[in-house]
Amino acid sequence: MDGFSIWHWLIVLIWLSTAIPVVRILNKAGFSGWWAIVAFLPLLNLVGLWALAYAQWREPRR
Repeated sequence: MDGFSIWHWLIVLIWLSTAIPVVRILNKAGFSGWWAIVAFLPLLNLVGLWALAYAQWREPRR
């Protein structure tokens, strides 16, 4: 078991690619994109989702 297989790196790449939509959603909601880091931390991501769900969002642009 020396190193990681290509499947491991593919799964990591897919997992990390979810950061882009999370950052875009947070920016549209008026939050900093840096909050996307919370999405990758176990249990803290659930707290972040609850905070986002009950936070005051800015008005959408038309």
